Amino acid sequence: MATAGDEETGASPARLACETEDPTDKPRIRHTSMAENPFQYLLEPLPGSSDKMFFNVSKLQAAEYDSLPYCMRVVLEAVVRNCDGVLIKPQDAMNILNWKTKCESREVPFLPGRVLLQDFTGIPAMVDFAAMRDAVKKLGRDYKQVNPVCPTNLIVDHSLLLDVTKCSTAQSVPTASPIETSKPATKLSPAKMPGRKPHCRSPNGCKGACDSGSSSKNSKEQIENTPMLCPFHLQPIPEPEAALKSLEMEFNRNKERLQFFKWCSKAFQNVTVIPPETGTVHQVNLEYLSRVVMEEKGLLYPDSVLGTDSHTTMVNGLGILGLGVGGIESEAAMLGMPVTLTLPDVIGCKLTGTASPFATSIDVVLSITKHLRQSGVAGKFVEFFGEGISQLSVADRTTIANMCPEYGATVAFFPVDTVTLCHLKQTGFDPQNLKIFEGYLKAVKLLRHEDTSKYPEYSKVLEINLHSIVPYVSGPKKPQDRVSVADMKKDFGNCLNEKAVLRGFQIPVEKQNLVVPVTFGGSEYCLGHGCVLIAAVISCTNNCNPSVMLTAGLLAKKAVEAGLTVKPYIKTSLSPGSGTVTHYLTASGVLPYLSQLGFDIIGYGCSRCVGNTNPLPEEIVTAIKEGELVACGVYSGSKHFEGLRCSCVRANYLASPPLVVAYALAGTVNTDLQTEALGINAKGEQVFLRDIWPSREEVLQVEENLVIPSMFKELKVKIEQSTRWNLLDAPESPLFPWDLRSTYIRSPPFFYKLDKFPSPQQPIEKAHVLLYLGDSVTTDHVSPAGSIPRTSPAAKYLIQKNLAPREFNSYGARRGNDAVMTRGTFANMKLFNKLIGKMGPKTIHFPSGQTMDVFDAAELYQKADIPLIIIAGKKYGSGSSRDWAAKGPYLLGVKAIIAESYEKIHKDHLVGMGIVPLQFFPGENAESLNLSGKEQYSISIPVELSPKDTLEVKTNSGKVFRVIAAFDKEVEVTFYQHGGILNYVARKYL
Repeated sequence: MATAGDEETGASPARLACETEDPTDKPRIRHTSMAENPFQYLLEPLPGSSDKMFFNVSKLQAAEYDSLPYCMRVVLEAVVRNCDGVLIKPQDAMNILNWKTKCESREVPFLPGRVLLQDFTGIPAMVDFAAMRDAVKKLGRDYKQVNPVCPTNLIVDHSLLLDVTKCSTAQSVPTASPIETSKPATKLSPAKMPGRKPHCRSPNGCKGACDSGSSSKNSKEQIENTPMLCPFHLQPIPEPEAALKSLEMEFNRNKERLQFFKWCSKAFQNVTVIPPETGTVHQVNLEYLSRVVMEEKGLLYPDSVLGTDSHTTMVNGLGILGLGVGGIESEAAMLGMPVTLTLPDVIGCKLTGTASPFATSIDVVLSITKHLRQSGVAGKFVEFFGEGISQLSVADRTTIANMCPEYGATVAFFPVDTVTLCHLKQTGFDPQNLKIFEGYLKAVKLLRHEDTSKYPEYSKVLEINLHSIVPYVSGPKKPQDRVSVADMKKDFGNCLNEKAVLRGFQIPVEKQNLVVPVTFGGSEYCLGHGCVLIAAVISCTNNCNPSVMLTAGLLAKKAVEAGLTVKPYIKTSLSPGSGTVTHYLTASGVLPYLSQLGFDIIGYGCSRCVGNTNPLPEEIVTAIKEGELVACGVYSGSKHFEGLRCSCVRANYLASPPLVVAYALAGTVNTDLQTEALGINAKGEQVFLRDIWPSREEVLQVEENLVIPSMFKELKVKIEQSTRWNLLDAPESPLFPWDLRSTYIRSPPFFYKLDKFPSPQQPIEKAHVLLYLGDSVTTDHVSPAGSIPRTSPAAKYLIQKNLAPREFNSYGARRGNDAVMTRGTFANMKLFNKLIGKMGPKTIHFPSGQTMDVFDAAELYQKADIPLIIIAGKKYGSGSSRDWAAKGPYLLGVKAIIAESYEKIHKDHLVGMGIVPLQFFPGENAESLNLSGKEQYSISIPVELSPKDTLEVKTNSGKVFRVIAAFDKEVEVTFYQHGGILNYVARKYL
């Protein structure tokens, strides 16, 4: 997350981190001046900070404003602040204030505070900006003014392929990349190193820093400067070979793209590039880029973001309005064009009550997620309120928001409150600036108060009583069989009775209380049904949340202090998912206590989950077999199956990490943890789970004070010391020097015919049908994103460029090359074209009568100057938003699409590229009109075109029918008349 110090400069934090030039010479630029804003009268200084200004939207019809959901207040502020009377009008603000009566019948424009791109969608957007500069220069204007209007963060995280695993690295030693020759062979953490080599408890010894006293021929260069730690004594060790080699291959494979990205970060204002090896787009957005309140030249406003990653919603947990969008929407926002939001239903999710003290964060998060999924919130905004919110940490909130795609909501918004502000303080925000931000949030009523008696009005309210959320385990045979901890003893007894199918073990009643004595390590023990033999704490998948691992550690600490121990025959182990887990367990001081209970770190990787366990003691196995006991294993991993780990362990349960520790202390699952003692200490005192279970407040305090600060510091170090990125060469010129030999980066032809004024709109005359499609044609049918088939037109092009198939990469990686992407348009093998009557990326070139690849046919039509149209059925353009699904048809020469209905987002994309979306009249389609697709079509398009106009279509067979011009707003007609949004914006610079 950005610190307040970054806000003062107006520069993006990554610019400060990754570049050496002064970032203050690149101010953010907005096209709308305050003098043009009809809401200028709402602009006022912040109390106590006269140099800070803000739009006090709370004074705009105060009664209506107070009833608005917090997320809609953010939308309203953006409309008021960016209102120019043309793209954003005063009536849009009034529609938001009256959103409940206008819901789903009105659309409002929204311009975010910033745009977030991952590299697959970022590269075509930045290539377009580079080409626009060339076009503006060609027409004699100041091309340096061509910059993204909206601050843009581009995170390179989608390029890494799993080229190398730890198994393959043993075969060879990676060599240094040419760009790194000046680096030393091994770079370790600058942490102080002890003079004496410590003893390593690893059974196989420890390589790297543990042997740092001697040089090694196999020392590897560390790419990421965040050190990996030896799990046995926390010494820095070199980066694992697999990660090193994979990242090296990523830099080599994508060198052209990375050089282009670095050029963008230098050449354009308002552009920040976060380099590879840093983290995933949504994590970096949450932990480094998010600001909650943004400041631009002294003007304060709420942070909001449109991102091309579906998990952009994760920042909703911080009180930041974040939405996932497609490439063209994000590019439009970068150009200063607002995206259109249909006024949504806002579902209020009221959290009440107090969660069970034994319920972990994961229990709470998954229960809320399940409830939302079952409540039908798809396509809605969800906003959380009620006294129960305060029990959720920021980690809990962002996890719930991150799972928006799981339950289908567009937004899952947690308003900013004291928990949020405390979190921001721990992540490095400057206290003075944080005080200013808090004052601003109070002034515009965006700060949620704990004691409020009046809540916003919502379309509908769902209520979730946290008291109903109880801890569960899964088992004993299948992970989908959930059992509440309170019912565990009863359920296990039922499993003993049931037949040996599904969940049962079919133990005779007279043998269910059998006790088998056994001697182990010189002591006597008694084993019975339900005895625990394996207890494994594994921090992978859903257990990577720091809170659950800390809960396990604090529970171990309290257990040791209470005098409890784990029986020595139980195979206990601790397998962190990464060195980061070891780091925060050590920083919090709980690792030694876990070790005292036998939960020693055994290494990093999949172990118990996949059945990797060493043999159980022979005397224990003998006793289990003699008594035919149902012994148990308890794990905090992600899966289990009967007999996966050990044939004598017949019952296996998945549980949260602290419950694994608890059942290990109890020594059996045949117990009620809520009413029965875990054990008796040396003083003869009974110790219950309730006596030693850490409260959520205790866990949160440790997490916020120790874990969060160190994790954010670690991410900052990664970005600031990205050595490969810093050493990467990139052009210095303000215009990009296109390499005609490049197969990754090409100047697109969108601006080749750009003039100062658009040409008068011409009718479409004698167009041929390129494709005759049915219903539900998806954007993936139009523009595939995966690998490039060897027989495709794109492959033929790359082969002509002397590339071998192994060098093709993917369509996604080559989105910066229009020649590849145009050839990939309609290249999906599942495409069904009615003109040829079968699946495949083929069509008929009618002048020759030949069947050929879609691209080849389109190329011949373009050479003959013959326009093209596409005929389709219902829901054309459904599926994920994809920019090249509109750009590709445009470059193929498609002038219009006639469909029964459209996916709205894709229809907007077509308009944005200058393709006219036409719609059959209700009740009509190509079949009812007896259209074969073999005709030639002429479409009259009037100069004074308006949304929803009726247009006439004539075929060369004499048939005439009417269609609807499927524009929704006047501005869409304007974009179309300019040949698309790119040309519309480019002309603003002329």
